Amino acid sequence: MMDVWDTQDIHNSGSAGSNMNKYSFNQISLKQYILIIFAAQVGLGELSLPHDLAITAGTDGWISILLGWILSILLSIVIIKIMDRTPEYTLFELLIKYFGKWVGKSLFVLWILYAVFAASVVMFSTIHVIKTWIVPDIRNFILMILFIIPIYMITKHGIRVIGLFAEFVFLMTIWMPFLLLLALKDSQWLYLLPLGKEGLFPILSTVKSTIFSFLGFELAFILYPFLKDKKSASKGIVIANSFSMIIYLIVTVISFVKFAPNEITEYPYPTLNLFKDIRLPFLERFEIIFLSFYLFTLIMATIPYLYTALLGASQLFGKQDHRNSLRILLFLWILLSFFFIPSSSQITQMGKLWGIAGLYSAFVFPIFIWMYGSIFHFVRKEPKQ
Repeated sequence: MMDVWDTQDIHNSGSAGSNMNKYSFNQISLKQYILIIFAAQVGLGELSLPHDLAITAGTDGWISILLGWILSILLSIVIIKIMDRTPEYTLFELLIKYFGKWVGKSLFVLWILYAVFAASVVMFSTIHVIKTWIVPDIRNFILMILFIIPIYMITKHGIRVIGLFAEFVFLMTIWMPFLLLLALKDSQWLYLLPLGKEGLFPILSTVKSTIFSFLGFELAFILYPFLKDKKSASKGIVIANSFSMIIYLIVTVISFVKFAPNEITEYPYPTLNLFKDIRLPFLERFEIIFLSFYLFTLIMATIPYLYTALLGASQLFGKQDHRNSLRILLFLWILLSFFFIPSSSQITQMGKLWGIAGLYSAFVFPIFIWMYGSIFHFVRKEPKQ
């Protein structure tokens, strides 16, 4: 069944040969692999990144995007190198192999909690944006229920349907950033000059903000076993990061030349303000139309992290079906939305906490596992499989 994970094979398989076939019904193409990572990266970052960069680096913030892109690519390749050593292993099995049952499970529990928190931040941030810009009078739990319906229908079917949905979302939304070219009317390119006017330190310190916006590449730990063409995993993740970098550069540079340096810091979501400034003879309030379509991207940004948590829980407890875990988590979201109505400052604080957790999960963790794995395989003299 498509609805049921092959986690029984994951839990009970005892040989590499049987492990190699355990994802035969849940494989994704290279294109789907790229688009899942891309969607997870640009979800919230496309809306808020120009504001975050302007606060610390001014109009030089676009340079930090390039530095963050380079760093994310390097760490992405480290993740692929880790998974290449034992291509038939999931992250869960790899941690058990390296650290033993209890330490390995403990590390994996931390990964599950990280994925749940990341999905929750995107979900509650989405509701906050929709309430702020479109329907301020609607109750949070109503929006939560409306968003949870498509999330449940897609996530319950597994990674193949998620991959197909990623393709659909890409086709539905790829035109949006380029429509911002209409906002270039009355722009001031002199705002970008002189380059480096804020100094080197603000640019380097702002890389932390761009790193947060590139979070999503760490999902390669989870997606790698499902990829049909594993030899192209490195190429695929470089493409995904590069797509994100291009989108970030477009929205950031246009924001910087459209708004005065002291003005952009007043807009938490400058991209929406750009669309608000677009005037067409037959259309007003263009930001509402944009945001209505962009909901597809925000939903797609939530699903990979949610699915990571469900897959982890299924593997951890040896369950064959992840749908019960999905129902429980979504019910908890609905319950939480009745009494947790985050303010703008709370949404910002949640994003900062996610950034800190992401720093360890996407940056510290891969480097540590790569170094530990190198020593592990050297000591045991195990060749790459």
